[in-house]
Amino acid sequence: MPRAKRGTKARARRKRVFKLTDGYFIGRNNKYKRAVENLHRAWRYAFRDRRAKKRDFRSLWITRLGAAAESNGLSYSKFIHALTLSNIKLDRKVLADIAVEDPIAFTAVVKKAAGSLQTH
Repeated sequence: MPRAKRGTKARARRKRVFKLTDGYFIGRNNKYKRAVENLHRAWRYAFRDRRAKKRDFRSLWITRLGAAAESNGLSYSKFIHALTLSNIKLDRKVLADIAVEDPIAFTAVVKKAAGSLQTH
């Protein structure tokens, strides 16, 4: 009985890894061990940064809302409190987009929300 040489499976595995590491620098794209190490590191960073991206964008929206609310005479915290009191259910992403794209509409939202501050 002939011996099993594993050539096809091993080559397929290496080919799959090298395809994923295409564009990596020096030996990181054509030396199997280095390629696997860097691929695993890249996956770790990608996993971590998918979560960090959510935090970064929320922070950006809050910064934009704070600046837009200040230009309308309210602090960020008072603006968010006023939105809650007036039962306006827009999230920070949508509000920040409105503040950037249509400042007049944002001013209207602030006035509507601020109206509920006087009644409470």
